[in-house]
Amino acid sequence: MPADSPRIAIPMPHSGNREYAERAIPQYERAVTLAGGEPVRIPLDRTPAEVMKMVERCDGVLLPGSNADVDPAKFGAPRSPRTAAADPRRDAVDELLLQDAYNMRKPVLGICYGLQSLNVYRTGSLIQHIPDFLPRELRTRVNHEAGKKVAIAHKVEVAPDSKLARMLAPGARTLVLPVNSSHHQSAGTIGDGLRIAARCIDDGIIEALEGTAPDHFVLAVQWHPERSVDEDEPSRAIFHGLVKAAEARRNQLKSEIDRVK
Repeated sequence: MPADSPRIAIPMPHSGNREYAERAIPQYERAVTLAGGEPVRIPLDRTPAEVMKMVERCDGVLLPGSNADVDPAKFGAPRSPRTAAADPRRDAVDELLLQDAYNMRKPVLGICYGLQSLNVYRTGSLIQHIPDFLPRELRTRVNHEAGKKVAIAHKVEVAPDSKLARMLAPGARTLVLPVNSSHHQSAGTIGDGLRIAARCIDDGIIEALEGTAPDHFVLAVQWHPERSVDEDEPSRAIFHGLVKAAEARRNQLKSEIDRVK
């Protein structure tokens, strides 16, 4: 790996389930490495000052999946009986990474739980259990919790005017992607400075969000592109987009610092 590869901060997926976290994070690290970046694990048991010291040396942020759910109190909703236990340590680290990313305009990629964490951080809300939200006739069309046992769970339609569409298929009028799926929650009310970039074709569930600011790469997808980077060009393009944006922002920051000297 080149010494000057963009450094991408990745928090450990879960603070209380070590087996899950250690099993999950290598997939994200490998996807970043294949895209030309250097993954940097961020532990969940450090002080805020220690976390910020690590994050300051990173050029971008990847928020991975988790088997926790965001605490509904964070978006002012009563807890659904279907909502899993929260992971306060993961939430705290996500917030520190997002605060730094938004302050310094560092690129952000959220995946599954990472999308939900980002949306709540930006004052959005979540659907706590998708089947409870959908009309009865749509509840069985898609199993959003299919997991790794099903390589393709459903298709998403990418908004033609989105940054995601331009990243994956420049000039295409319509873009439909087959994706995997391992979630039971999704974005509800969209957070400040975000917009919908893709929906599930079959039931309309939000499948991707992106930032509205033209000078800040912010993307979040509800599926798991890290699982399909070997077979799927759009999956690879998502990580290449993050790493490319991180490299561009790092170079821009260097230029700004050099002008001040």
